[in-house]
Amino acid sequence: GDLSGEIGAQAPLGFFDPFDMTNGGEKDTFDELRKIELKHGRVAMLAVVGYLTTYAGNRFPGAEDAPSGLQALYNMDLADYLWIFATCAVLEIWNSDRTGDSEFYGDFRNGFDFGWDKQSDEWKRKKRSIELNNGRAAQMGILG
Repeated sequence: GDLSGEIGAQAPLGFFDPFDMTNGGEKDTFDELRKIELKHGRVAMLAVVGYLTTYAGNRFPGAEDAPSGLQALYNMDLADYLWIFATCAVLEIWNSDRTGDSEFYGDFRNGFDFGWDKQSDEWKRKKRSIELNNGRAAQMGILG
C-alpha cells in the first residue's frame, strides 16, 4: 500500500523503508512498527533529558556521588535496580489507553482533555510529526 501520506513520512526522505520492513507497505505491519517507534522515541527523549541533567551535575538527594552516564550503572545496588524496574512497571501500566477512547496509538489522555480536542486536524498532525521527529533525534542522540 501507499504509506507516503502517513505521519512521519516527510521531507527530505518521505516514506523511508529501505529494508522493506513493512512487507511492501502492509498497513498492519506499519502500524505495529509505528507503535514501537513512538514508544522508543518517548523513552529516548526521557533518557536524553536524564543524561543531560546528571551530566550537568544535578543529582537526587543521597546520590550526590553517583557518576554520570553509563558509569552510574556500575555503582548501583540491587535496590536501585529494583526501583528502576518498579518505576518502569508502573509507567507501563499508567501509560496505556485505559478508557478505550484513544484517537490514535499513543493517545493516553484517558478521558482528560488538555486542549487537544479543540485543535484543528492540521495542528494535531503537525504536533504528532514533531513528536516523532524529536523521538527519532533523541534515539540517535542517546546512542552517542
